[in-house]
Amino acid sequence: MSVTTGIVLSGCAGPLSPLEPGGPAARSIATLWWVMLTASVAIFALVMVLVALAWRAAAKPAAQNGSEQVWIMGLGLAFPVAVLLSLLAYGLWLGERLLPRDGADAASVQAEARRWSWAFSYDDAPGRITEDVLHIPAGRPVDVAITTVDVIHSFWVPRLAGKLDAIPGHVNVLRIEADVPGTYAGLSSEFSGPGYDRHAFTVVAHGPDDWQAFLEGGE
Repeated sequence: MSVTTGIVLSGCAGPLSPLEPGGPAARSIATLWWVMLTASVAIFALVMVLVALAWRAAAKPAAQNGSEQVWIMGLGLAFPVAVLLSLLAYGLWLGERLLPRDGADAASVQAEARRWSWAFSYDDAPGRITEDVLHIPAGRPVDVAITTVDVIHSFWVPRLAGKLDAIPGHVNVLRIEADVPGTYAGLSSEFSGPGYDRHAFTVVAHGPDDWQAFLEGGE
């Protein structure tokens, strides 16, 4: 089982893997994924036990099936319902925590999508626009105001945060954060016509000195 699990999970690695988080938001999402996986395995194991008990019960006289009926009717309903409700509550609590909030020392950038590129502008560097490369400070939350000039796209940097749609005439705000300086792959994960699979961009997280140099006009 462990060998099979390792093989399957090896396909979840790489620059677009949400299971290799590089920031607090992505880490929370990865934790939710692992919690959901653990819960689903527990429910599956219980169902298999109940199936085995049901087969045993079918071969016994009705008078001897009392304990099996308790397992099947009791735990067969109560346990999955309790687990699913707990997951729902945890997911709602986690999602609420990931929302951008006032009071944080967050940088602000704008992301404008179009077929097939992204344009990024920066509140801390008025007039500065970069194409297909988003520059952010490492170790600091960044609020990305996302929109599009044509059709619906989707902004997603799997190792930094969840994804959020870019909708014409509307601005959605996503908070991302990188723990350390580095380069992170991003893409549009929304089908928006032939060529959308190449609608990618890069996020470059800078240390303090490099971020200041970028704001002053450097690359």
